Parts: sequence; structure tokens; C-alpha cells
Amino acid sequence: MSTEQITAPGAPSPSGETAARPGPRTGARSGRGPRSMTTRRAISFYVFAGPWMLGFLALTAFPLGYALWLSLTNSDGLSNNSRFVGLDNYREVFSDPETMSSLARTGVFTAITVPLTIAAGLLLAVLVNQPIRARGLFRTLLYLPAVVPPVGAALTFKLIFDRDSGAANGALDALHIDGVSWLMDPYARWVLVSLTVWGAGNVMIISLAGLQDIPRELHEAARIDGANAWQTFTRITLPLLSPVLFFQVITGIIAAVQSFLPLLISLDPTPKGVTAVPEGNYLFMIHVFAQYFANGRYGYASAMLWVLFLIIIAVTFLVFRLSKGAVFYAVDPEPAAKASRPRTIGGK
Repeated sequence: MSTEQITAPGAPSPSGETAARPGPRTGARSGRGPRSMTTRRAISFYVFAGPWMLGFLALTAFPLGYALWLSLTNSDGLSNNSRFVGLDNYREVFSDPETMSSLARTGVFTAITVPLTIAAGLLLAVLVNQPIRARGLFRTLLYLPAVVPPVGAALTFKLIFDRDSGAANGALDALHIDGVSWLMDPYARWVLVSLTVWGAGNVMIISLAGLQDIPRELHEAARIDGANAWQTFTRITLPLLSPVLFFQVITGIIAAVQSFLPLLISLDPTPKGVTAVPEGNYLFMIHVFAQYFANGRYGYASAMLWVLFLIIIAVTFLVFRLSKGAVFYAVDPEPAAKASRPRTIGGK
């Protein structure tokens, strides 16, 4: 152990010399200390996040609040004679048979299209993940339908399945089969399902990214152990891909219950012609559109939207609860966050 003595700055040392005082901290005087760094980081955060925050307040928070207020009135959207009616609109939502029927159709539509879209996207992702020629070209072609605007896609399907001049009936006519009224019941719902599954390119891209993130060593080890392709897919690929599939289930449900495509492929896609939508395609959002623009019942339609908002939250929460034990995460984020947390002096 050293026998040297520590002397205070400016005090005489045992040898008679005066200890030098430490110089001033330039960082503190120049405004570059810890407090200044924290301030700059906060300013940078608000500069980059500010536009999103303003957009969220103006385009999401305010419309939600205004719709909540409208749902408590009998507003028609035009006159100033609206009055407060309390929860009457919400009582009517749950007592109106037509509203409940449209909600039930939406549930059936969601239960059909979400699994089909995810399965189709996963199948396409597996196919284009194989080492084949022109793989990039196939990926591009299969992804193109996903970037087509919904209005353009709906109009295209409307032309294809037109009763008189559509390509679908043209193909049937070439086979000497009578044409079908595809845009009427009971075929209209299947045209809508086909239109929804046709845009599975988004699911394909996300699934492809998940497939490429799976280590190849696991598949090679499975083949060495004698596992066939199906066993490798069900016991290695699917479990490791479960977080991606779970994300697609959540986003798919949210998108399906808000589907507006039936009105675009209807025979008369106008506010006054909303009743021309076939009964099989008369979904909840179409009924909301009818109440807003055809019937002028802004208060009742706003209550319907708030009910749908609460249903989406409830379904999302239920899916999260049911996913426990079915979704495999390679890394648990909480222990990782705790392990990476820096420790202070003293082990605290």
C-alpha cells in the first residue's frame, strides 16, 4: 500500500510545495454539461416527433372527441337544431335489428377473409423464398396487387364480374355456360372475398421477411435428424414465425371490420344508392355510411363508430389473451431490458 498522503488543493505538501488547484471545468462553462445534453435531446425529440403529434391531435384525437360529442346528440350534420339525447343513440345501436345484422355479417366476413389472406400470403412467401430463377420478378409481380389503390382494384373487379360485359361471364360463355349475376346475391359476397384475398401481397412481404429471419442452421439440423419438409415447416418455421402471424392477425382484423369495399363494387356506389349494396355485402361500415350520408343521422352514425371502436379494442385484447402460449418469442424483451440496464456504484 502506498504511503503517500493526499493533500487538499492549495495546501502545503509534506515536501513544502503547494498542491496545484485543478483547472476550471470547461464543459460546464461552455454549456455542454449533462443538463445541456439532456435539453438538446429533448429538443431533438420534439422537433422530430412534433409533426406526428400535431397530426395525431388534429386528425385523430379531435375527430374522436367530436364524434363522441355527436354520438350524444341527434345532430343531422347540417342544421344547428341538434339537442343532447344522452345514451339514446347507443341504446338504438343495440336494439336495431339492421345494425346488429350488419355487425354479424362483418364478423363472418372477418372470420373468412383474415385466415384466407394470411394463409395465401404465407403460401406465396414460402414459394418465392425458394432458390428459383427470376425470384425477384415473381416477388414483384405478386406484390403489385397490394399497391393498387382500393378504388382501382374495386373498379377492376367490377368490370371483370359485370353481368353483361365482364370477363368472367365471357369465359363462361366460351364454355357454353349461362352467365351469372356476380355482383348480386348470393355471389357478391364471394366476389368481395376474392377482392380482399387478391391483395395478399402485403402479407406475403411481411411473411417473407419473417422467413428470411429464421436461421438456416435450424432447418439443416432438422434435415440431419430425419425430419421431412412438413415436419420442418410445422415444428420449426411456424413457431418461429408466430410473432409475425400474430401481428398479421391483429392488423387483419382491424382492417376487415372497417372494410369499405362493398360500396365500391356495388351497382350504384353513391350515398343515395347505398341500398343497392347486396344484402350479403351490407357490412357494418356500409350501414354507417348510409346513416351518415343517405339518412343524415350524424349522431346515430357516430354512436355506431364508437361502438365499433370499443369492439375492436375488446377483440384485440381477447386475441392477446388467447395468444399466450401460442406465440413463440426467441428473446424475452423484459429480461433483456433488465440485463442491459446499467448499474450504479454500490450494485444498486
